Amino acid sequence: MDSEKETSREDIDDSQLFEGDEALRIVGTEAQKFSEDYNRRLRNKLDKVIIPITAAVYFTQFLDKTSLNYASIMGFPITGQNYNLVSMAFYLGFIVWEFPTVYIAQKLKLAKYLGANIIVWGIVLLCHALANSFQAFFVLRFILGMCESCVAPILISIITMFYRKEEQATRIAYFYMMLGFTQVFGGFVAYGISFYDGAALASYKIVYFLLGALAILVGITVLVWLPDSPVNARILTQEERIASLERVRDDQGGTENKKFKKEQVIETLLDVRTWLVVLATMLTDIPSGGLTNFSNIIIRNFGYTSKQTLILATPGGIVSLLSVVICGYYSDKKGERMLPIIYATLPTLVGVALMIGFNNTGQKGVLLFASYLTGTFGSTLSIIYAYNASNTSGYTKKLTLNALTMTFFCAGNIVGTEIFQPKDAPAYIPGKTAIIVLLTLQIGVAYLLRHINIKLNIKRRAKIEEIKREKGWTDDDVQKEKDRRAFADMTDKE
Repeated sequence: MDSEKETSREDIDDSQLFEGDEALRIVGTEAQKFSEDYNRRLRNKLDKVIIPITAAVYFTQFLDKTSLNYASIMGFPITGQNYNLVSMAFYLGFIVWEFPTVYIAQKLKLAKYLGANIIVWGIVLLCHALANSFQAFFVLRFILGMCESCVAPILISIITMFYRKEEQATRIAYFYMMLGFTQVFGGFVAYGISFYDGAALASYKIVYFLLGALAILVGITVLVWLPDSPVNARILTQEERIASLERVRDDQGGTENKKFKKEQVIETLLDVRTWLVVLATMLTDIPSGGLTNFSNIIIRNFGYTSKQTLILATPGGIVSLLSVVICGYYSDKKGERMLPIIYATLPTLVGVALMIGFNNTGQKGVLLFASYLTGTFGSTLSIIYAYNASNTSGYTKKLTLNALTMTFFCAGNIVGTEIFQPKDAPAYIPGKTAIIVLLTLQIGVAYLLRHINIKLNIKRRAKIEEIKREKGWTDDDVQKEKDRRAFADMTDKE
């Protein structure tokens, strides 16, 4: 939280506070105290509602996004380069609609907007079962990407509103671990469906009917029960709403603000850390784009049947799930965001190197084990989400950073769908080599971002000590100033 100019208490006028968060209407600028026991019971109450619903949303999203991976070995009619293009269409829709959807969401109630999008994409999934041409599948995947583009920014915003910084990585991990769980769940469901041999309906169509119905059900759940913010959460009493806001006051991250602030967008674009975050995201998601859509094909090419592949791919999901949970817990426990990224990347590098080194050896067991190791780096994006949540203040700035992160997430996945080319089958050595290079660069970017943040924190602490000396302030004065600014919708630099 570096600063070119420190603002004194008198420098914040009423107009700045008037443009502050919605929370100011309820709690004002003076902090109110609640006991730790009260706060703990309140957090547990929030966990019982927010965590299951956000997990269900992410479970549904990733299952729907990766439905093409299951369909690819269940009679899906699109193959070869056209399959790559259909895979890419999802990310094209995602990237085209990411910024519009984030700023539309800012003006509306977050959970209601999210729920409506989920219901729409459920309908789109049902339409996949009725399509029969490349053009139709391309358009449907494009629309699916548009609808799903709002998910991560909204879930991150909701977690930021209700949870303290030291709680956020774990809560984000709770919903992000659904990526691994969907790999297990989806694999077993697809395996069961693969035994269906009726001529009336192709197996992949059953998958789309089931997933579409599930998405609509989850969308309705979100509309009814997921709170939009602590300001208007129906699951909380008025006192609990105030306590929820006071819980996050000291984080200086704010809650929600309906006003779009151009100056915060500019600050985001001029912050070097923004571009390191989006670079880290791309370096993660180019490999992810390839492995998400081709992991089953890669395992089948080890020498397994399609049915065996569906079952044998599921332990990779368990590895991913464990990696997300462990890295999220470590991140909150140690107050670290970049080190978990590095730790999660190393086993994946080993796994890809083994797949290259043991290619054509006939040792299917080693190759399968290596494919499981590649699941560890899945926790990287979860930690990037947590970094954005806990290190960015200013509502428009936070939305802009999340939108940029997801835009480059899409860009990485678009490139990723092309790194496993049909001409390189069955081993895909060039694509696997590219993954090793990209993830090695990822480690370097994570170290650099960590180094910059450490330097900025040292500078911030020194500046606070300088202000205390100049103004004769005590630690209590500093805390009062932080309390006053907490919901003024000021950025981390301000």
